[in-house]
Amino acid sequence: MLHIFVTNLEYLNTMETPFVYGKVATGNYFTDREEEIKLLKQNFLFGTNTILISPRRWGKSSLVKKAADEIMAKEKSIRIVQLDLFNLRTEEEFYKSLSEKLLISVSSKVDEVIANAQKFMKQWVPKITFSPDAQQEFSFGLNWQEIKKQPDEILDLAENIAAEKGIKIVICIDEFQNISYFDHPLSFQKKIRSHWQRHQNVSYCLFGSKRHMLMDVFTSPSMPFYKFGHLMFLEKIPTKYWVDFIRGQFKATGKKISTQQSAEIALLAQNHPYYVQQLAQLCWLRTEKEVSDSIINEALEALVLQLSLLFQNLTESLSSTQLNFLKAIINKVKMFSSKDTIEKYQLGTSANVIRIKKALIGKEIIDDQTGNIEILDPIFAIWLKEFYFKS
Repeated sequence: MLHIFVTNLEYLNTMETPFVYGKVATGNYFTDREEEIKLLKQNFLFGTNTILISPRRWGKSSLVKKAADEIMAKEKSIRIVQLDLFNLRTEEEFYKSLSEKLLISVSSKVDEVIANAQKFMKQWVPKITFSPDAQQEFSFGLNWQEIKKQPDEILDLAENIAAEKGIKIVICIDEFQNISYFDHPLSFQKKIRSHWQRHQNVSYCLFGSKRHMLMDVFTSPSMPFYKFGHLMFLEKIPTKYWVDFIRGQFKATGKKISTQQSAEIALLAQNHPYYVQQLAQLCWLRTEKEVSDSIINEALEALVLQLSLLFQNLTESLSSTQLNFLKAIINKVKMFSSKDTIEKYQLGTSANVIRIKKALIGKEIIDDQTGNIEILDPIFAIWLKEFYFKS
């Protein structure tokens, strides 16, 4: 598996702590996902479109970057374009960002960027503005009024470049669900699908942080992107890999933690990648030489209290019946539509239970996998149990 443990001083001098969360995990911060990386690399190599779906903060961006870095290091004829739609809200911004990222990925220097723009964007050569610090950063000034009439050149730009240069291009788009914020999102999906499905030298890896929205886009037969590519459902990293990773990171920094304690950290965070790393870091910061059980308890309490204001604001946005439904989950109820459950938790009617569940799924608060309903945020679940609902 992908476990790399380093014990030299150079490692210590290049980082503040041996754990990372809230940003892409690379190098020594990355653990496991060997099978997923292998599959992604195969898809990149053979031009198979990939749809990567999982709840937020499960490491999708880190996984895609890891696979992209490995495939490009080995296959010189493959170019990976990584595009993030997080701050994009219009078609114009999409075309502009796609063009910029694409031309940068196939160009090794500034002059080549300009030459490629002139060669492959014949209908409207963009106005290219370079940053004053000469760091090869630039932006496009596209004529949006013209492009929106006929965007084919940009939508086929990657395919034209790949065919001309004899390379394969993989376009990885993060936060893909943000296309729902565009004007006329359905027609936009139809437009880009009609182009992308014809590409022979370009493949796409689409993913994002809104699981339920992505499920609607890619699994609904009525949607343009239905059966667009290989669906990958990312699972949690098993405890045994977290144990090796946590122990290795502590050891690399001259500190000790037992196998049992490492497993406890993973289990308390329910193997949630973001929270395992965060809780492990809090334990590491509190440890001088060797972790104690009390340190783990203190770290967990600190994490819960740190997020308590956020959780309080979240509960204030929920209805009383939605909160009652969460209480039923905390109490490990399975039959939510039963008469006893509806009466005990004041859920209204069985039809209302369905509406409550749908609303909480839409808010990314709960998940329903084959009838197994759980709260997605494990620390929120702890806060609800130990503070909010505690009598």
